[in-house]
Amino acid sequence: MTNATVVSTRVGPIAYGEVGSGPAVLFIHAFPFAGELWAPQVAALSTQFRVVVPDLFGFGATALPDSGVWSIADGAAALAEVIDTLNLAPVVVVGLSMGGYIALSLVRLHPEKLRALVLADTRAEADSAEAKAGRDKAIAAVETGGAAAQVEAMLPKALGRTTHATRPGIVSEFRALGLAQTQDGVIAGLKALRDRPDAVAGLSTILVPTLVIVGEEDELTPPAAAQVLAKGIPNATLKMLPQAGHLSNLEVPDEFNAALLEFLHALPE
Repeated sequence: MTNATVVSTRVGPIAYGEVGSGPAVLFIHAFPFAGELWAPQVAALSTQFRVVVPDLFGFGATALPDSGVWSIADGAAALAEVIDTLNLAPVVVVGLSMGGYIALSLVRLHPEKLRALVLADTRAEADSAEAKAGRDKAIAAVETGGAAAQVEAMLPKALGRTTHATRPGIVSEFRALGLAQTQDGVIAGLKALRDRPDAVAGLSTILVPTLVIVGEEDELTPPAAAQVLAKGIPNATLKMLPQAGHLSNLEVPDEFNAALLEFLHALPE
């Protein structure tokens, strides 16, 4: 999907792609990628749904804000404006990893804009002190080695062991999608991840139908983290996908799409 259209927001312009018609679905991508991460889902849904895929700040076709930094709350605020500008509400929001953090912020701040929520390979907890230190080390590495430093550091754990063993094309795609990002964008994204707030306490206030998806081989946000989400959100169901790691939408797209479509078709009108 080509991100050729821009919505002006108070945080900064957001580029997005849109295809299809019908009930609206907004996809929020993972770090360190852009909206094209969702290509398998766009292809599967665009014949039945209005699919909108933004690039977050510093990724893909969306520039960083003038300040050079942004927060998870900034991302949620900007996407709320995208929803309003494009008349998407009530919209189904699908977020993976970093996209899930933003989706959790969005549903907390603007619950009236959401029809339903899908949280894939993500977590509610903030970074621990150890994880924050790891982000700082990653920032230093990207300052020296560019986006490639982050891509290569993530690769061993970001894809599941089955993918590493049997899906070399997905490994190559991971690299290509990550290496297309800029050094400054990756650094700003790492800071947003490091400084995000804890979302556990707010899970009980999420009242929209929610699907939690996780790859059974996900090492970055493992099934235990998904279970925290599913147990904490009152109207949530959990779907675990075998032979998939942290990028389950890319690793097992058919299974991911089947779970997503089943959820979407079961939503009340």
